[in-house]
Amino acid sequence: MNWLKSHLTFDRGQRDGILVLIILNLVLICVILFVDINPEAKLELNSPELLRIKAEVDSLKLLQKTSTKTANYPFNPNFISEYKAYTLGLTVEEYENLKAFRENNQWINSISDFQRVTGVSDSLLEMISMNFKFPDWITNPRPKTKSGNYTQATELPYSEKTDLNIATSVELQEISGVGNVLSGRIISYREKLGGFASDEQLYAVYGLKEEVIERIKQRFTVKAKSTLVTMNINEVSASDIATIPGIDFELAKEIWEFVRLREGIDDLAQLEKIEGLTPHKLRLIRLYLSTD
Repeated sequence: MNWLKSHLTFDRGQRDGILVLIILNLVLICVILFVDINPEAKLELNSPELLRIKAEVDSLKLLQKTSTKTANYPFNPNFISEYKAYTLGLTVEEYENLKAFRENNQWINSISDFQRVTGVSDSLLEMISMNFKFPDWITNPRPKTKSGNYTQATELPYSEKTDLNIATSVELQEISGVGNVLSGRIISYREKLGGFASDEQLYAVYGLKEEVIERIKQRFTVKAKSTLVTMNINEVSASDIATIPGIDFELAKEIWEFVRLREGIDDLAQLEKIEGLTPHKLRLIRLYLSTD
């Protein structure tokens, strides 16, 4: 017993050493259990960077899916929406170029026109142009006969011109730029008026461009005129002005206020100062308003 007791009895220094050793063992065990010593960084599934990449991948999948669905449908490149441009792969700048071109009332009539206006690359143009669809009158222009080719600038004498009030749809369609739709609108508007009183009333026909009107006037004119009553611009109301074809109430109100502020005008040319009053609309105003 004395021998065993002598082996189990430690002095103070030995006891301190044993205590330190126990503490070190406990610390080591805690490190092993609770500290990740794997040198590879953890992948955080909700990290902003990972979410951004995931969103980009989803967008590309959606774009591919949308493009696949719409790739085989023909469309007129003159009427491309912002979303359609996005699905086709056009950049913002290319779409804005097309938009500005169309806002100037100009038209894309060929694949080369589309590339010239937008500036798209050859590779993208090759992919999307196969689905371009242009109107038949562009892709299959109507052949013109010698008697019907009125694109030349020569104007007929008054005696040889056809009376616009008896012109038929077929005769009107002989003019370059006048098809079945526009000739129908001209005749419908003529019937609504009870007959044209002036060639200038053609400017009230929707969709009829000025250059086309000039070509019509080279071959047609009003001979058997209907009665056209004019109003004194210094006496009429805004509602009266709004009855003029092509003049809405907002513009009519601006014209009325312009005249009232000046206590009357003595020349219709003064109306040119009004913003939004185009030469096209001023021609119509001159038919229905006067300063007398």
